[in-house]
Amino acid sequence: MKTLLFIAVGLTGLSSLFRWDLSIGLTTSFTVDSLGACQGVSYQQDKVYLYGDREVGMIRAYTVGKDALTYTGQEVKLTVDGQDVINHPTGIAYNQTGPTFIGNSIRLNPEGTKWRAVIYLVNWAGLLRTGTLDNNLLNTIEDDACIQGTRPEYVRYQNKWYVATADYGAQANEVRLYDPILLAKARKTSEPGIVVKKFTCSPWVQNLHWIPSKGVLVLIQNQIEGRRWRFTFLDLKRSIESGREQVLKTVDIDKADELEGFTLLGDKLTGLAVTSSRQNNVHFMNLSW
Repeated sequence: MKTLLFIAVGLTGLSSLFRWDLSIGLTTSFTVDSLGACQGVSYQQDKVYLYGDREVGMIRAYTVGKDALTYTGQEVKLTVDGQDVINHPTGIAYNQTGPTFIGNSIRLNPEGTKWRAVIYLVNWAGLLRTGTLDNNLLNTIEDDACIQGTRPEYVRYQNKWYVATADYGAQANEVRLYDPILLAKARKTSEPGIVVKKFTCSPWVQNLHWIPSKGVLVLIQNQIEGRRWRFTFLDLKRSIESGREQVLKTVDIDKADELEGFTLLGDKLTGLAVTSSRQNNVHFMNLSW
């Protein structure tokens, strides 16, 4: 299905990094099956990894073509001894050099006032090789520093890598930066030294995406709870130093389903957005900076 939607967005902040005359074109939408409800996307070394909550939490690998994904046949089940462990994956923090973390966010009541958030340290290479968490689950960390869920993503601040995460809720949301080395050995994120920096942010953050060449953190959001698309581009450095999000651009797209994840691909001009819908859950996007 071919559609074209260009959205002009106004300047709400200044950046010395590049001009903020961003436009986004939604070019192609299609269905990728066998994911359950897709919960996010990670782009690593020319492959796209879509993760979802089928009968168990799982990850599938794809190669990227012109406005198309091709399944490689590689599937990972997030199980140990056949038992579902990461049943609702919400973020993969991978940067090639540091430890790899996968988030799991579980809503414990309908009101969304009680959550269990867990971050798992995994052997990523082993996970891809064997297809399960057996012998590849290295540590389980309760993210008790969170307010509503966890969604880990690597970011870089002052020449050091951190694992960022954010909350999902109507109020009191934060972006927090965790020390990855201490996090890898921790039992819970409230331990001393884990939370290094934090700042307040706007509601309904489903996932995070770091753009290292621009120093920009993208909040992948819903406009209202569980519905409609929003992308908020933040100046990470200014946000950390001020203690609240410093917005460069907010892009709202007139799509009614639940936006879950987004990543830029290798050329930085092509993006991939995913939703939890059963149909038309993957969307290619063109970006013009």
